[in-house]
Amino acid sequence: MKRAAALRQLGDTQQKLLRKLLLSPQGVTVEALCQAVGITHNAVRQHLTALLAQGFVARGEAIPSGGRPRACFVLMPAGRELFPRNYALMAGGMLEYLYAHGGVAAVQAMLADMGAKLGNDAAERIASAAGPDEAARLLAEQMDALGYEAQAVEADGHVEVEAWNCVFHSLAKTHPDVCRFDLAFMSAATGRPVQRTQCMLHGAPACRFRVGLPGKAVNPIEAAVVNSRAREGRSNLT
Repeated sequence: MKRAAALRQLGDTQQKLLRKLLLSPQGVTVEALCQAVGITHNAVRQHLTALLAQGFVARGEAIPSGGRPRACFVLMPAGRELFPRNYALMAGGMLEYLYAHGGVAAVQAMLADMGAKLGNDAAERIASAAGPDEAARLLAEQMDALGYEAQAVEADGHVEVEAWNCVFHSLAKTHPDVCRFDLAFMSAATGRPVQRTQCMLHGAPACRFRVGLPGKAVNPIEAAVVNSRAREGRSNLT
């Protein structure tokens, strides 16, 4: 289950409890949670029991109170990961800085190199693919695990990777060069040329990619540049 969907699945009360814990890394007592959420002591404990079972919350160090120490609860890394982060804003600022100080070509090469390195890490799991269709299915699994909401689909007699949730989509609207990262990642992961057949930046409902037959050794940076130029050429014709 993806993070946003998992957070919504918990319901309003548990979301409020998690947000309170997110804002209090030192931990929060049951009494403080009751006040923050506006429910009874027993209700808070029932919700905490459910969150404990899912690994989102843990018992923290008890807080002395002059009598019996008060139980304290803290947010676990799994619970923190439920909350979205605005990475695009920070990444956009970093790219602007790099463009200004390194130039367009340097930024493009850097993005392709980063994608290739990540793709090399995934290559071992896709190396067993018997053909491009199987490689596309295995690649879809890898991309889905990275948050792309990817799946393998049939298209024109081939299997393509369809990605509904490009992790760079908002950033790519202003910095389309980041697509070089995706293309370099896929080429390195499969050891095959990868062609983009649909793009959300051009109005498609999802991005689609077709994995080709293996030929000469794939240079992920060159592959990213070729795919990007082809995409730009198609855009200029429309």
